[in-house]
Amino acid sequence: MKIPSAKGDLEALRQMGEAFGVLPGVERVTINADTGSIVLHYDHEDDRFHDHLHRSVHGVNGSRPPETELDQLVHKIEDEAKFLAEHSHTARLIVGLFSDLDREIRKSTNNNADLKLALAASVVGVTVLEIGMTAATPVWLTLSVFTLNHFVELHQPRRQPASARAPMAFKKAR
Repeated sequence: MKIPSAKGDLEALRQMGEAFGVLPGVERVTINADTGSIVLHYDHEDDRFHDHLHRSVHGVNGSRPPETELDQLVHKIEDEAKFLAEHSHTARLIVGLFSDLDREIRKSTNNNADLKLALAASVVGVTVLEIGMTAATPVWLTLSVFTLNHFVELHQPRRQPASARAPMAFKKAR
């Protein structure tokens, strides 16, 4: 593959080559700083490279859970918060506070929960305690579906770490 912006930049090409060299099935990586190109050498009969590429492009399970109206509302709120944070010092502090809180929740639960799950679970709990399970098309049910979808999204299988790095060859243009 040609990378015009890396033409003449041996260090950038080396870093990219190292990144590609750990992909499953890649046997060797050849980089050429004069042309700004990287060539991946792999066995076309070995399915590991193609399987990894397919999983990377299509995701491990093929798709994410379908978005609900609540997901769309959350995305709108996140976008609005980012916009306001760019234009207001107070908004930036509030967004930073919630970002820090989200990061701490993720860290303390080993990435098993985040702020969205915590807030949705607390609203469901308060709703069930205050109104009861018999409320008309329950808010708690909608929030439970949102929480479950987000939990599934948060727990997508992780990519397998690469075991070995392919050798890298440096080539000069002729």
